[in-house]
Amino acid sequence: MSRILVTGAGGFIGKSLCRALAARGHGVTAALRRAPSPGELSPPGTETRVLGDIAASADWAHSLGGIDIVIHLAQRAHRRPGHDTPAGEPAAAAILATQAAHAGARRLVYLSSIKAMGERTLPGHPFRPEATPHPEDDYGRNKLATEAALREVAADTGLELVIIRPPLVYGPGVGANFRALMRLSVSGLPLPLASIANRRSLIFSDNLADLIACSATHPAAAGQLFLACDGSDVSTPELIGILAAARGRPSLLFPFPPAALRLLRALPRLGAQIARLTDSLEISDTLSARINWTPPVASSDAFRRTAAALS
Repeated sequence: MSRILVTGAGGFIGKSLCRALAARGHGVTAALRRAPSPGELSPPGTETRVLGDIAASADWAHSLGGIDIVIHLAQRAHRRPGHDTPAGEPAAAAILATQAAHAGARRLVYLSSIKAMGERTLPGHPFRPEATPHPEDDYGRNKLATEAALREVAADTGLELVIIRPPLVYGPGVGANFRALMRLSVSGLPLPLASIANRRSLIFSDNLADLIACSATHPAAAGQLFLACDGSDVSTPELIGILAAARGRPSLLFPFPPAALRLLRALPRLGAQIARLTDSLEISDTLSARINWTPPVASSDAFRRTAAALS
């Protein structure tokens, strides 16, 4: 078994990952921004380190001793407009990777984002690992820049690098956009979304944690770029129907011309939300077969568990 350092361990994905790693028998060092609250229990075999915000000047010496693998999750998934690119994030990741290599770690797994590739796909043309990235916002460009910085360190030091680009991640405790969609789906409000014929790839938090845990130790994962997904794409109307049914509610959708919805994308605040509801974003997950990985939780069960946890 390996000794693994997880940055961002206190986040939505980090908590699932620490459980998955502990269940596999690994020793986990959970790097946190803040001390856990009294009610937050770490999985058995997990050591916690409170390090605050990660910066390019960070000294990881006290956390990297005896570490075999680093999994770098620490990020800010949702930021205010105009404040969404910490310029030091690529440099901070590079410093962590360099210090990890010098301390004897053999591999670093970086959780990037599908936004490093772009915001949408055309029907029948999913994102593939070999495709040229075209990020459209600061968040996506920052993720791509961090990937590049880590590749440089890997080339210079021999550190094995694994990059994972997930789409929207959902699961019990999810916040932001998916939580807002869940609340909308059970609101009882009629929604003009029945005519949307898009396809979206998603991934359940426990499935993503399982993929990260697998890629952290599998020999064939070294040097690979994985596009993570559940493997069951859904349209916006299908997703709303699934979430509503999981809460015992009807989905009140009515047809509305998609062209008219697209016109609303010009509105300053509503436009981005309309785009997420109407655009397609499909992923071709072809490389996970190299590490014999398949999602352990079926989408139907994942959506049910997520909706059941909505308070």
